[in-house]
Order: sequence, then structure tokens, then C-alpha cells
Amino acid sequence: MTQPLQGKVAIVTGSSRGIGRSVAERLAEQGASVIINYSSSPAQADEVVQAIQAGGGTAAALQADISKPAQIEQLFKDTKALYGKIDIVVNNAGIMMNSLIGEATEEQFDKQFAINVKGTYFSCQQAFYHLEQGGRIINFSTSVNGQMFPAYSIYAGTKGAVEQFTRQLAKEFGSKGITINAVAPGPVATELFLEGKSEAVLEGLKKGNAFGRLGQPEDIAGVVSFLAGEGSGWITGQTLRVNGGFI
Repeated sequence: MTQPLQGKVAIVTGSSRGIGRSVAERLAEQGASVIINYSSSPAQADEVVQAIQAGGGTAAALQADISKPAQIEQLFKDTKALYGKIDIVVNNAGIMMNSLIGEATEEQFDKQFAINVKGTYFSCQQAFYHLEQGGRIINFSTSVNGQMFPAYSIYAGTKGAVEQFTRQLAKEFGSKGITINAVAPGPVATELFLEGKSEAVLEGLKKGNAFGRLGQPEDIAGVVSFLAGEGSGWITGQTLRVNGGFI
């Protein structure tokens, strides 16, 4: 099996489960040494590390609350202490707390912006300090930004911010030969996404794309691994909607 990321070091935030786990496993399959970042689920993170190691890959788990810039800074320092460098940063960590505007709370607003926006931005800042020449940054947005869904206003607002600073930072990172892009998944069949949704709702979402199914974490991981590789060197400042034609 070819390993196009052999010798690379990647941080994947929020990678103890769901899409983040699939991304981490894909990068490890392609030869990268991967940091499994988690906030409060050490057992799940260790499970991912063990799965990667069982497949012949290299991984370690590091705790950091991405809403706190000091902990992001420590995450990057600890990664360099372990592996000597950093080549790829995948800012996957995020939360979604949907609410109609009449029921939204300040806590919901602040928590989503703290993790989804502040966390991603200051992770990009640490990437600016630490990434190797020719490095790769992949942020996470959402295809919801191309729709008008009730109750998603705060979440979509956070991801709109992510898309904008992905675009605005491209020239700053370009001076170091680093690309920065975002992926915007549509509905993906993760445990978190499926929770609380009826079969009727899920069937409606399936019919909303070209293939009549929900996305799988592996669908997203494939695009992230492309953006992390050599073949994506002429793509930067872009948001790729990875949604099977959902939008």
C-alpha cells in the first residue's frame, strides 16, 4: 500500500469519534504520525490510538480543550515534543446546539463560538507558528451554510466565520508555502448526528442529495486526506462542499 503521507505529522482535533476518528485513521493509513486530540473522552481516544497501532500506524492521544487558546498552544508544543515537527492540522473539533431564535440562550451562543470559531482560529495561529514549509491546514465548515434551516442560525454563523477566515488567511499562510482550506460536509451518519432524529427525518435528508443516502465519515476523510497531500498544493482559501449534491 502506498503511503503518500509517510514522514508527515498530523494533529486532528476532536478525533476520538465520528468524522474526526475516520480522518485520523485515514491519515495514519497513508503514513502520517497522528495526534488524536480529545477534550473529555480519554478512553475513546485511546481506542483510536490502539486501532491505528494495530493497523501498523503511529498515533498518540493528547488532551486539550480547543476553546482555550493556552491549551491549544500546549497541544502544539506537546506534539512537537513527541514527533519533532508538525505538517498537517485538521481543525475538526466542534459542537452543534440547535435552537430557534426565540429559545436561544447566551450559553448556547458563547459555547459554540468558543469551540467552533475561537478554537479553530487560534489553532490556525499555532499552525502559523509551527507548521513546516509546505504544510496543510484543513478546517471544518458545514453545507448547512448553503441552506436556510430553522434552528441552525448560531451553528451556521460559527461555520460562516470559519469559511471567511479560511479565505482571508490564505495569503498569510501562502507566504510560508502552507495551504489552508475548509471542507463543508452535508448530513453524515455519525452517532452524534443520528441521535434524536426520526426515520422520516433521515429519509428526507437522504432524498436531498444525488445518491439517496447519508454521507459516511469515510466520505469526508477521503477529501481531507486529498487536501493533506501533495496533489492539493495549488488549492488554498477554498471551501469544498462534500455532500453528495445536497447543495
